[in-house]
Amino acid sequence: MIIDCHGHYTTAPPGIHVYRAFQLAFMNKPNRTQIKISDDEIQTSLENGQLKLQMERGTDMMLFSPRASHMGHHVGDEVISRQWTEVNNDLIKRVCGIFPDRFIGVCQLPQSPGVSPKNCVEELERCITELDFVGCNLNPDPSGGWWTDPPLGDEWWYPLYEKMVELDVPAMIHGSSTCNPAFHTTGSHYMNIDNTGIMQLLESRVFQDFPTLRIIMPHGGGVIPYQIARYRALSIMNKWEPFEEFMRRFYFDTAVYSPEAMELLIKIVGVDRLIFASEMLGGVTTIDPNTGRWFDDNKPLLDEITWLSEEDRQKIFEDNVKAAYPRLGPVMEKQMKAAKG
Repeated sequence: MIIDCHGHYTTAPPGIHVYRAFQLAFMNKPNRTQIKISDDEIQTSLENGQLKLQMERGTDMMLFSPRASHMGHHVGDEVISRQWTEVNNDLIKRVCGIFPDRFIGVCQLPQSPGVSPKNCVEELERCITELDFVGCNLNPDPSGGWWTDPPLGDEWWYPLYEKMVELDVPAMIHGSSTCNPAFHTTGSHYMNIDNTGIMQLLESRVFQDFPTLRIIMPHGGGVIPYQIARYRALSIMNKWEPFEEFMRRFYFDTAVYSPEAMELLIKIVGVDRLIFASEMLGGVTTIDPNTGRWFDDNKPLLDEITWLSEEDRQKIFEDNVKAAYPRLGPVMEKQMKAAKG
């Protein structure tokens, strides 16, 4: 089975944008209103988008979360963030109900600058225990490019880590849009999030305090695989854990879009810590003139690597994502039964 661990609902019907516009227009009097999106609209948005591409590109299942750049944790206060988060997570649940054999939910968290991550625990628990989601997306920078909250290694984040360990669910480190004009959201801000997140954890005791904590690094880990010598050297100089061992505390996804990058990623990270991802309909929705193929159609990049064994491919496409998301197997089984009626 080919499971894509990194998909966002970028094709959501217009009703979600209407809801957001209304919410922002009345931020001084927050009141959660009814979202007006029909099941037919959801079905059409996916049959002409992610589902269509899944079938064309040969993937079977996608871990699906709200649109990352629209999480907007820096917009409004914690009440606005909570309402917006709940609406988006409920929409993902509806997607999974309509296409139970194609999509499995991963939740957004109701983060807000200066607000303790403890406030995310209730929504995380609701999504895992009530909505059958299997993980969450964690934004290290809710301020949107200003980095005003403590680093990921600070005990500020520990209540959320404790709940993740209790529920046995991972977090994918993923930013939202930036309001800092110095950064382009998908071109620099997201990469900064990946690199900075790893560095913040490297300097910390998080994995000593939470040895079973699971973290997924998207976008191939940003620059990490390509600058690994720098991080190895820093680890030696600061007497930290050897970086080669530290890297094995993470899973890395394959959302890189060239054969050279894919091969280097596999060689540096290792097959056992790599999980297939395309971030389909995410940041690179255009055709590569060199190949005539969409950039985010990156499964062929793995198919064309001749030195990967069938066992290696089995790990990358299915086994590793099930290890990273321990609830995935049972939820898949439950949803497959629902799909069969």
